[in-house]
Amino acid sequence: LFVFADSGLNDNLNGVERPVSFPIKDMGDRRAEVVHSLAKWKRMKLAAYRIPAGHGLYTDMNAIRADEELDNIHSLYVDQWDWERTIRPEDRTVEFLSDIVRRIYGALLATEAVTHQAFPHIPPTLPREITFVHAEELRAEFPDLSPKEREREAARRYGAVFIRGIGGPLADGSRHDGRAPDYDDWSAPTPDGLLGLNGDILVWNAVLEAPLELSSMGIRVDPAALLRQLEMTGCMDRLELPFHRALAAGEMPPAVGGGIGQSRLCMYLLRCAHIGEVQA
Repeated sequence: LFVFADSGLNDNLNGVERPVSFPIKDMGDRRAEVVHSLAKWKRMKLAAYRIPAGHGLYTDMNAIRADEELDNIHSLYVDQWDWERTIRPEDRTVEFLSDIVRRIYGALLATEAVTHQAFPHIPPTLPREITFVHAEELRAEFPDLSPKEREREAARRYGAVFIRGIGGPLADGSRHDGRAPDYDDWSAPTPDGLLGLNGDILVWNAVLEAPLELSSMGIRVDPAALLRQLEMTGCMDRLELPFHRALAAGEMPPAVGGGIGQSRLCMYLLRCAHIGEVQA
């Protein structure tokens, strides 16, 4: 629920969002922060519990994002199935990432089928397969659209899409969206000439006629990627924090992880128009 502000464990999101914080009286007023997500905390636990490659953990995460822009799909309260899995160094590939995405999407399809059995008036709408596209490919196809408008076109066209390379620089110098430099690897060169081993799962929400992001995930930074991304974002000062020192020293296992939005998924499956309908 909260971590020490000086631990480097909180999710910095885009680097501008202010966490809810408070002093702990019995610890000399040391400050704690309510988590934005458990992106880095989970990887620390993989190391602490010595979880071997091929195994991992998940949490029923509760977070508060006080600076969230509120609308039909955004709430101050964030609930996710936050998961993290230890991998082998050789698993840091687009192919491995894509396999993980297909496993998650398979679970979404199965859950949609169970929902339809319970509520026959809600027919399944997810396509049988999820489509993979890179943020650079979307930029090249829709150069005059904003990133959010590109997401809209992709989700409407495919029904379910995984957009890779979110957070990394595109060919025109822009970024599809912000992403913290110290968990997802959005800068690794890949054999297709593109960058990034992370992305978002989006589906088309027919109720709102808009894309709906259900999961943000990726292969995590190794020491080289951490240093590269901290330098690219001007955040080298984070190397003074305990989490980042340990990661840079190679004391964190290679990992893949992400979060699956609980309320978002319930909204989609139950055809709700506002996140408050399910959070209530």
